[in-house]
Order: sequence, then C-alpha cells, then structure tokens
Amino acid sequence: MTSPAPRLGAVDLALCLSVDCSSSVDFDEFGLMLSGYGAAFAVPAIAEAIGLGRHGAIGLAMLHWSGPGARDVALPWVRVEPADAPAIGRRIAELPRLVPPGATALGEGMAGGLALLAAFPGEATRLALDVSGDGRNNAGRPPGPVRDLAVAAGVTVNALAVVDEEPDLLAYYLAEVVGGPGAFALEAASYLDFEEAIARKLLREIRPAAASS
Repeated sequence: MTSPAPRLGAVDLALCLSVDCSSSVDFDEFGLMLSGYGAAFAVPAIAEAIGLGRHGAIGLAMLHWSGPGARDVALPWVRVEPADAPAIGRRIAELPRLVPPGATALGEGMAGGLALLAAFPGEATRLALDVSGDGRNNAGRPPGPVRDLAVAAGVTVNALAVVDEEPDLLAYYLAEVVGGPGAFALEAASYLDFEEAIARKLLREIRPAAASS
C-alpha cells in the first residue's frame, strides 16, 4: 500500500516567518510589521519570484513568539502559488497578536520555527527560517546553538533587524542568528521602514538561486 501524497505537494521553498512579539514591540509596531508582511506579498516581483522555481509554489507559515513558552502558530502551513500571493498577504495583515508581550526568547522562537519546518506537510526543495525582531535574546535558550541545529538540518536562517532601539542589532543577528547556504541579514531603521525592508528580504529568499545570478 502506497503512502498518501503530502497535503501541500512539492514546493520550491518552505518558508517559516518567525515574528518577535515581545514587550519591545508595541501595538502600533506590531501592526506595521504585519501590514508590512502583507503588503510585501502584493508586490508583483514577489509573485513573479514564487513562479520562477521548478514547482511554481512555496509553502508558508508564520509563528508569533515572545518569552519562554510563549509562542503560537499564527498562520498554519499553506501552499502559495503566484496568483495566491495578494490574498495570503491580506490574510497575514489581518492576523491577531496571539502571544502576550514578554521577554525576548529569540532562541526559543527560532526553535519553534524549526519545529514547524520539520513538520512541513509536503516536499520542499529548500527550507528557510525568516526571523524578524528588534532585540537581542534575553531569556531562554540562546540563539546560536539553535542556529547551528538549523544549519545541520539543512535550513537557512535569515533575519531582519529593526535597529531603532538597538543600533548594533544587525551585527548581533549576523553573529548569532543567521546561517546556512546563502544566509543573510538586513536592517530596517524603524518599523516605519519595515514594509520596504521585508519586501526586499522576501524577494531575496523566495527567488531561486539560479534566477538571482
């Protein structure tokens, strides 16, 4: 007897968006972050990038996290083809904040994203964890060892640092968070710049390597 086909089928990328919802992210900043993610998926270049891979689709999920033990799946895994991108963007923009404000358990938020990727209900050519936040880890397990586990599992970890409160956060993310093939980190000067920065980041993550050269 053959096994049933994976629910989401084959995709070019399984991408987990791991979103900082700690106390340093206030209500307005959370809204700017989610609306920024949402607007990014309405950018035609991102829909085009989704269609450039062999399978013409990505898998997408979003995790909200704050302090130790405070994390929740805001967007379960969905298959996104080019025509789906604007609708999934609208869905993301309307997501509620699922975890209470608290400490910045960055390592635990990353670990939660890895668990989601390990449970991806399909077959993915590439696996990526997209971390966005505005502060260093200050509770729970440190991010560096989690990053190393991700790299060993074939996951690329990228990051977007919002640097208005911690100007050297990008350097911290580069040292402690990102890793794997083609890993990178970008910065946004504040949450007012988040929309433009996350669009650049998602385009770079989604576009197949062959199409980026």
